Amino acid sequence: MEQRDYWNTDVEIPVSVPIRRMSKKELRRKKRKIYIGRVILCLLTFVLLVLAALLGISATINYGPSESARDLFVMTVMETSAAKPLATLFFSDEEIQKITQANTYVAPKEITNTDLIEIPDASNTDEEFDINKIEVFDVTGATYKGKMMVVNDPSRVIVGTSGTYGSSYAGKTVQDMIIENGGIAGTNGGGFEDANGVGNGGTPLGIVIAGGQLKWGSTTKTYEVIGFDSNNKLVVGNMTGQEALDMGVRDAISFGPILIVNGEPTEVTGSGGGLNPRTAIGQRADGAVLLLVIDGRQANSLGANYGDLINVMTEYGAVNAANLDGGSSSLLVYNNEVISTCASLYGPRKMPTCIVVKDVQSDESEGGQVE
Repeated sequence: MEQRDYWNTDVEIPVSVPIRRMSKKELRRKKRKIYIGRVILCLLTFVLLVLAALLGISATINYGPSESARDLFVMTVMETSAAKPLATLFFSDEEIQKITQANTYVAPKEITNTDLIEIPDASNTDEEFDINKIEVFDVTGATYKGKMMVVNDPSRVIVGTSGTYGSSYAGKTVQDMIIENGGIAGTNGGGFEDANGVGNGGTPLGIVIAGGQLKWGSTTKTYEVIGFDSNNKLVVGNMTGQEALDMGVRDAISFGPILIVNGEPTEVTGSGGGLNPRTAIGQRADGAVLLLVIDGRQANSLGANYGDLINVMTEYGAVNAANLDGGSSSLLVYNNEVISTCASLYGPRKMPTCIVVKDVQSDESEGGQVE
């Protein structure tokens, strides 16, 4: 039997080591490292989720649910200055060009035949017809909602301007220009440069005629003219500044496309544009002016394409109609209140021109109350 030597001094006896407590500074440093690590982990997870989502979106756009949905996506973002890079993220320049060419419109070559418009004489008209009446109707479609304003008296519709143009000026809001011109209602007008990308611009794109005077543009250059002549008839079509003045155009701006000319709708191919906020102007055979604003980029209203505008304008009897600046500029004002949904992140934009409906009380001629 083996005997143990309990008195062997070579056996190591464990010695207790005192535990050093961490200082408050060291604890804070350790907690900070843990916090930073968790933040980095969360960020990496978020980036991975975003990449996965983008891959999923890319696959959906490229391979389904349909080519029409793909085309609609491309056309929508290509019409939005801030979102254009999204199209190039998923498609090559050649693919984008092919899609845009398949989903466009054929610009009409005709100019308004003003003989098709017969404005009734207010003194001899039917008692049921109120020349001073303004009506606002709700319009809806599969992808949009908006409002149609009908102004019976076209002489009250003019182009409002910010007064001074140029890159050093920011322009004015639609509401401000309406008030300055003695108006009761109005919409945004022609296109303009937004050099800083913040929704403001004092430099018009195209021509501006107000009160029979050329305010911006050239007499020799050709523009897509949208305006009213001295007989208060809506004139739309391509012409030089001098041709517009020779036709007696009193107020005009530029944008497009032209939607209806002399009762003939513009030919649209494919989707005819993307789904975006829209503004359009038209005129019925009896002279009544149609102001259409479609809400867009909203959960309950994605927007409309050019085909939708043509359909709505046709439904309301437009003989001539044209698309005005849209997107974040689209705005409808009545009684100094915005009655449409503004899509701009910065609120109502400042711009160089707008469409103004003058208040009857500001006219020199006598008239009834606006309804």
